[in-house]
Amino acid sequence: MAKGFRKKIHQENTENSGFGSRASGRFINKDGLPNVRRRGINVFNRLSWYHTMLNLSSFRFITYLVVMYILINLVFAFIYYLIGVEHLTGIDKSNPLDEFIDVFFFSSQTFTTVGYGRIAPVGFMASLVATFEAFLGLLTFAIATGLFYGRFSRPRAYLRFSDIAVIAPFQDVTALMFRLAPYKNNALTDADVTLSTAIEINEEGTVKSNFYRLETQLSKINTLALNWTIVHKIDENSPFFGFSADDFKNTNIEIIVHVRAFDEVFSNTVVQRSSYVSCEIIYGAKFISMYYPDKEKDSTVLDLDKINEYQKVELKTSDVQRS
Repeated sequence: MAKGFRKKIHQENTENSGFGSRASGRFINKDGLPNVRRRGINVFNRLSWYHTMLNLSSFRFITYLVVMYILINLVFAFIYYLIGVEHLTGIDKSNPLDEFIDVFFFSSQTFTTVGYGRIAPVGFMASLVATFEAFLGLLTFAIATGLFYGRFSRPRAYLRFSDIAVIAPFQDVTALMFRLAPYKNNALTDADVTLSTAIEINEEGTVKSNFYRLETQLSKINTLALNWTIVHKIDENSPFFGFSADDFKNTNIEIIVHVRAFDEVFSNTVVQRSSYVSCEIIYGAKFISMYYPDKEKDSTVLDLDKINEYQKVELKTSDVQRS
C-alpha cells in the first residue's frame, strides 16, 4: 500500500531485525532465504555455487546433473568428430548419424573412465582429448559425490509451515496463529520460536517499515512430534492491537518466523525460517485439528495434508480490540 499505515502502534520499534527501514518487498521468502539481490560484484563472487546446489530441490539437482553430463559429452563428441572419426577405431561408418552416436558413447565411456575398448583413440590429438576428458570426468564425479554427501548429511529441520496464518478468537480477544509440523521421521527436541513483524508505516509523509517483536503464548516446547500452533495474542502489548480486518488486508505486513530445534540424530541444532505477508493472513478463521488416534487407538496419526485446513468463524465484537 503506497500510503502506508497511519494508526499509532502500541509498541516501540525494534532495531535488531537485520533489515533496514528502507528495505522493500518481502523480507523472507517462503523457503526461509532472505529476499535480497546483491549488486556491485560479479556473479562468480556473488554466488556460492556449493550453497546453491545444496539448496536446490532434489528434482532440480538431479536434472542439472543429468543435463550437464549430456552437454559435456556432446561437446567432446563434437570435438572428436571435428578431429575426424578415422582417428577412432571401431566406429560404425555406415552413415554420419551412426558415426556421431558412436562418438558420443565413446565420449561418455571415456568421461566415466569405463573404457569398454571397442572404440579407441588413434593419433596424438584424439588421445590428448581423451586424456583430458578422463581427467575432467574424475574431477566432475568427485565434485558430484561431495554434493551428494553434503545434501544427504546436512542437518535440516524438515518442518512444513502452513501456507496461511489466521486471526482467530483466543481468550476473549483475538490472536494471530499459524502452525508447523515435522514431515520426516526425525526427532526434534527443545524447539523454540521467535516472531517479529514488519509493518509499513506512514510517518509525516514518509513510508518506511518498522519492526516489532511478537510475543508468543508458548515460545518453547520439549518435543516437536506433532503439529505446533504458534499463537500471538493480540492485546495491548501487541503491535496489531486495534487492527481491523481492513487494516490487515490493506496494510503491508510481514510476519517473520524463526524456529530453532535440536536434532537428536544429527546431534546438532537445526534452524528453519518462513514468513507470512498480508495476503496470506485470513481474518476470522481457525485451524482444523490435523492429528487424531488411529483405528486401534494405540498411536496418533498426523495428517500433513490438513496443515492448511481451516474454517471461517465470526469474531464477536468483544473479541476485537479497538484502539
